[in-house]
Amino acid sequence: MSSKQSAPKNARTSAPAPVGPRPTRLTAAAVLTGLEGAALAAAGIYLLVMGLLGKPDSPQQAETGGLTVLALAALPLLAARGLWLRRRWSRGPAMITQIMALPVAWTLYVGGGAMIAAAGALVVVALGTLALLVNPTATEALGIGPRG
Repeated sequence: MSSKQSAPKNARTSAPAPVGPRPTRLTAAAVLTGLEGAALAAAGIYLLVMGLLGKPDSPQQAETGGLTVLALAALPLLAARGLWLRRRWSRGPAMITQIMALPVAWTLYVGGGAMIAAAGALVVVALGTLALLVNPTATEALGIGPRG
């Protein structure tokens, strides 16, 4: 291929590249969403290990729960990657992740004890990330906001 020829376009490179640095708010939303996904993945792995090595009442139920939680971890992890790369599609899955976290936080809160602190932290992260995702700076960086 000579220097005058350009690389062929494919579906991944046909979108225009984001211009300028990634806004701090979008970076923060990507990091928080990624941390939520990592926490879900860790919980899924824990359930799988306990199902295999522990003595749960139902090993099959522990394994199924672990696999389910690992599958659920894929959504925020993919959304975080998309936000980091400034992909327009990533905002929806990231927002869904935050909205799904709120009933989980309520369940933790109702559990009482040490779970109340975990519920509070989850609410703060979910609402904070939602605020970051609807911020005009972040939406414009993703190509969603109004264009001048």
